[in-house]
Amino acid sequence: MDLALCTDQRPADVLKFNVTDIADGSLSLIQNKTGKKLRIAIEGELAEVIDRIFAKLRDKVNEMNKALLQDPDGQRLSYFALRSRFDKARDLAGVSFQFRDLRAKAATDTDDLAHAQRLLGHKNRSTTEIYTRDRKGDLVKPLARTCKS
Repeated sequence: MDLALCTDQRPADVLKFNVTDIADGSLSLIQNKTGKKLRIAIEGELAEVIDRIFAKLRDKVNEMNKALLQDPDGQRLSYFALRSRFDKARDLAGVSFQFRDLRAKAATDTDDLAHAQRLLGHKNRSTTEIYTRDRKGDLVKPLARTCKS
């Protein structure tokens, strides 16, 4: 889930990440839905997430399976397993949202619509605005008059 939040990618794209997609300080992918090619810089929180994943993978990566996300048996994590783990974590946290909401949250948290658009792989700014427009609300200034108590 941290990998999905840091990369702002769809579950299917997160599940297809391979160790070999990491090169030159970035994580590369071609989005399933749009075909958009992206290279996401591995820095900050994403670097920490990748380090945690590698610490768990240590001896599990082999010629047959280079998946970045693996189950305890060393097999590529399935969509069902990801969904099940997400549902369990969400229920334990006592919150109510869907996995797909992570993309909108990440886009909103960037505070930079152009950056969010590139990260999401949207061709049109208006598509990105749909993800972010009502999440935080408009920042407005108060009336410029003296308020008396």
